[in-house]
Amino acid sequence: MKTRLPDTCGARIVLQEKSGNIKKIGEIETRHIIIIISKNGKGNLRQKMDSVINERNIVKHNEFETFNEDCIVWMKNNKEKQFDLCVFSPPFASVYAYSNNPGDMGNSKDCDDEFLMHHQFFVNALFPVIKEGRNVCVHIQNPARSIINHGYIGIWDMRGEIIRQFESAGFYYYGEATIEKNPQAQSIRTKTQCLSFSQFVKDSLRSRPALADYLLIFKKGIKSEAPCTFIKQKNEHGALERKDVTNDDWISWANPIWQTEENESIYLPYQTCWHTINETNTLNYRAARNKDDERHLCPLQLDLIERCVRLWSNEGETVFSPFMGVGSEGYIALKWDRKFVGCELKDEYYNCSNDNLKMAIQEKENDKCQTSLFQ
Repeated sequence: MKTRLPDTCGARIVLQEKSGNIKKIGEIETRHIIIIISKNGKGNLRQKMDSVINERNIVKHNEFETFNEDCIVWMKNNKEKQFDLCVFSPPFASVYAYSNNPGDMGNSKDCDDEFLMHHQFFVNALFPVIKEGRNVCVHIQNPARSIINHGYIGIWDMRGEIIRQFESAGFYYYGEATIEKNPQAQSIRTKTQCLSFSQFVKDSLRSRPALADYLLIFKKGIKSEAPCTFIKQKNEHGALERKDVTNDDWISWANPIWQTEENESIYLPYQTCWHTINETNTLNYRAARNKDDERHLCPLQLDLIERCVRLWSNEGETVFSPFMGVGSEGYIALKWDRKFVGCELKDEYYNCSNDNLKMAIQEKENDKCQTSLFQ
């Protein structure tokens, strides 16, 4: 049911015709040229490219670095960087339109293929900056389809498309977890008729389950130079375990379905769910909102980020978020004694993220002072 991108091939032809006017055409420039042409028409190629590829703000701190620019441009220009863990939630296709920048992946309203074209360039640029044997954690939810916008009611399998693109770039699809969602809460928040009681009573053929979130785990290569481990201790049973993530933690976190805190009171035999992924435990994003924003910002839950950081990185290592938003991944990384590098395209979110990262460092220092005070 996907609509094909009608002018991509035409854009490539225009690129070939005009390439003589540009001294150096690389993959990054090619991506932006195609996007610009498809969104704005042919026009002046050099001028439009310059409007996208430009110098942005940079903040450098002892514990973090942030860059106010397109992450694909930044990664292509910083291939020497090597990160120990990457955690992010991509701008979903036509679901969260963050800005009017042509490089914004969320500005892919014309069709699914436009988003996938953006995303393939992104995955290809991401592969070189991840260390061998290390993980990339991607949080997604399959987008719903509607009669008004897509001509049918259903769900787009974005999860499957993203998995195939990561594999094509050289990553191994290593694992995943499903984050359970409260259907009543989702119905109220999204106004989805498919979940409403009225629709169920009237005609349940139009009803469907709530949309779950997924954490997709990809690995570059096979073996890491440094294992992820910590100081060992013996538990009450005499078994050796880590002090940072205990064996009991791992019993819970190794389950394939992570349950939200709202449903924690439900008992399931052998508990096949991750607990305490609190949907409302996010950083404050309202300060980053702009009156012209077309969609709302949906920050990644801090509990989910914390598990990724604690499981798949060591203290002192560097966590990377290519879509930093308000800095949720960096906030958790810094709180757990990791370093952080992030990219964010939109100015308002970028400024808010730096405030949140500084807040994480201050909170960590306050915690240390309180600990030493009572020792």
